[in-house]
Amino acid sequence: MPERSLLPIFAAIIAIGLSPGGLCPAVEPASKAAATPAGFDQLVGDLAPEVAARLDWSAKHFRQIEPSLHHLAGRHAERIADFPGAEQVNVLVKLAGFIDAKREAMADKAVIAPGRAMIGLLDPARGLDPREITALATGYGTTATIFKQTEADQTIRQVADAFLEAVGRAAAAEAPTTIVVLGHGAPEEIQSYAISFQRLAKSLIDGAARRAAAPGSTQRIDLGQITLICDDCYSADFLINLGAALEQDCRVRRLDLVSLPVCIAGTNRDCVGHADVGEKFVPHFWKDVIELFYVRQPRPHQVTLRDFFEKVDNMMYGYGRTPIVDRSGAVSYRLVDPKLCQDPVVFVPLDEKDLAALRDILSLPADAPLPRLLDIG
Repeated sequence: MPERSLLPIFAAIIAIGLSPGGLCPAVEPASKAAATPAGFDQLVGDLAPEVAARLDWSAKHFRQIEPSLHHLAGRHAERIADFPGAEQVNVLVKLAGFIDAKREAMADKAVIAPGRAMIGLLDPARGLDPREITALATGYGTTATIFKQTEADQTIRQVADAFLEAVGRAAAAEAPTTIVVLGHGAPEEIQSYAISFQRLAKSLIDGAARRAAAPGSTQRIDLGQITLICDDCYSADFLINLGAALEQDCRVRRLDLVSLPVCIAGTNRDCVGHADVGEKFVPHFWKDVIELFYVRQPRPHQVTLRDFFEKVDNMMYGYGRTPIVDRSGAVSYRLVDPKLCQDPVVFVPLDEKDLAALRDILSLPADAPLPRLLDIG
């Protein structure tokens, strides 16, 4: 395992947020994690080679999980700093193993598959065609309902309202549904249609609550049948905010949150997205999804989370970077243009057993609050 530091990756990610060439202007995220102690990045960077050596993973596998490990450790930086120096490596190794275990546990979850309905919300811009979603749906034997402002007498608000109603119906049903949002975004909203994360959270919870209110049901909010894909600027920030809002709303309304949805972000934190603009307007992330799972033959029977965090992630990693190749293939990458990097992220829900395991790794009290949405790379 070559010695690698976490620092270059995150220097690149931070730089991306300043890019003038993305799908939207740079804006400050609605909410950020508490500031980490001074020197935390250096600490993790110094320990990364030891962590990698203990795990004995391939360089590619560690590269896919390393950013997730950094973010998870960063959230708990003060707690990790309390451990003696020798124990800090052990904690990071356990956190990496926890992330990897969740990846494996969720890997076969279908995202695009027969019988799994799709809902699309497309930016009004000319060139972003409904077929970018409907063709995929047809190719995998399912249905797609698309929302896009195309008529002069149709307002942005009307399209947004219709989309949110469809989201609410999907949350109220037990049928698996994948929701795809393509266009412009900010940490606080789907900019194309001015849909805030709070508003989307309300639609999801209201729908799930209708199902929970059925005769014989308890007030349990289960959104595990929903997968939400956002390919727009700051999509990871938006989905983190959405997850926090779903948890907060359930607490306020005294609803039992069983599961958050699975969420896939086309861009990482503080990161703009990019698109090929011309006759077609297709964001890079979704373009690669179409290339991998529709254009290339033979197509798989279904597209799973493993396909996203391995195949799509690997394809996206080439934006802004060039591979360093030896006889065995690509062994590393050299950063060429950080403005083009966007590194997608898969977020999965944690259940009570997962939360207990995470508290145990960090030696936290049994009732310590922890976010229910986990970045697995």
